[in-house]
Amino acid sequence: MHSVLDAALRLFWENGFEATSVDALTAAMGMSKSSFYGAFGSKQGVLLAALQCYSDEVYAGWVRLAEEAGEGAPTALVHALARPECGSRGCLFANIVSERGPHDDEVADLGRRHFARVETLLAGCLVGDAPEDAPLTARDRARALMALAFGAMILRKSGVVEDDIERALAQAERLIGER
Repeated sequence: MHSVLDAALRLFWENGFEATSVDALTAAMGMSKSSFYGAFGSKQGVLLAALQCYSDEVYAGWVRLAEEAGEGAPTALVHALARPECGSRGCLFANIVSERGPHDDEVADLGRRHFARVETLLAGCLVGDAPEDAPLTARDRARALMALAFGAMILRKSGVVEDDIERALAQAERLIGER
């Protein structure tokens, strides 16, 4: 199932949801139309299944990264969230949520759940020894760091040079270090 959903994701990433036909999906996924509709019900169904699979996979990777990075987890997570390996294609999840979320409640809900658990992971890494009266809570800082990381993806996607993006991401250290 993972390889079938991965094939669908690649098409959605390259073409977007609207421009990806069921014929292209079934060909890439190696499925007949009857099997496709039997397994997923619709193009929307395969999109949701593929996005959930992707969300679970990348989140598990971020959890491992945080565990391995120890005290450096917040910085490591911000740089991982900025996804430089995606280059000008941007983040698949962010692309689809941006494209579909405003008029697709199921995609918007999946996006909110994904971003909420990433925020919770990052906030957990930020808690440390911050006093209760810190100007920003760990969750506030996590949300700001996520906005910075996802903004870096948009900058990269629009062709901003990597040095400028790295300088912007360096500002994350101010939020990470604020106690």
